[in-house]
Amino acid sequence: MAAPLDLKLLSTFVRAAHSGTLSATAVQVGRTQSAVTMQIQRLEDALGGQSLFHRSGSGVRLTGSGERFLAYAERILKIHDEAVSAFSGKGLRGSIIFGSPEDYLSAFFPTLLRSFGTLYPDIEIKVVAAPTVELHNLLHARQVDLALVSIPDASASREVVRTEAMVWVGSKPILELHEFGETVPLALPASNAMDHKAACDAMSRAGLRYKIAYASNSLTGLIAVARSGLAISVMTQKAVPPDLFILNAPLPRLSRLGVLIAFAETTRSPAVEAFASHIRGILPSL
Repeated sequence: MAAPLDLKLLSTFVRAAHSGTLSATAVQVGRTQSAVTMQIQRLEDALGGQSLFHRSGSGVRLTGSGERFLAYAERILKIHDEAVSAFSGKGLRGSIIFGSPEDYLSAFFPTLLRSFGTLYPDIEIKVVAAPTVELHNLLHARQVDLALVSIPDASASREVVRTEAMVWVGSKPILELHEFGETVPLALPASNAMDHKAACDAMSRAGLRYKIAYASNSLTGLIAVARSGLAISVMTQKAVPPDLFILNAPLPRLSRLGVLIAFAETTRSPAVEAFASHIRGILPSL
């Protein structure tokens, strides 16, 4: 009779299949890359010497056997989590990789994590901060399990769990006190970010002259530039620190973003479903 499969090996295999690199998997499971390699080898040995991955300098990709086994591994882990939850009396267990834009993390995640941790202390949550466009890529690659993402039209989806106002932010209470002259310098995230496009479109529609003076995908970087007084920035209202000011006219009004939960294209574990449900219940009131 064959030896039973080790759940830790299955979990490492699934993470490697989703991330495509053993180095990323090592970070996710908290082991060294060599330890991850040994775990994959042990699993292949347990499966009769089946090769689960093609290995190259750029990462790993599933073999035909690996593709077939991935479905089994995900089902085994999901059933295991459900069984533990149903019969242990200790609640859900497992791990989640959660993605979110940095401004939502700073505004909402401490409260979400604290309240969720009280209910489910045995669920580990790892966090990835990235703009919405990058989060969609990570979800597609199954490198995160679920994420808070933005859509430009808050009324475009019934899945929206919250709306967020985008605002202009500066170091002084009104635009004129910044003494920028005829051309307003902006500090914005990368050009593929929603905030960047919204800011530029609004300025163009209002007929105001502007220039992109600073670019950063880091909320901390944008806040630092706004504090310096060398440019104004755009961020969600909840992310504005108390020492900065929300600017109004003559700057144009910005639209509201819709915030929704997006999932990786894979079977959702009970832990992921529980966290998503918790977000839906808590986020609208924060």
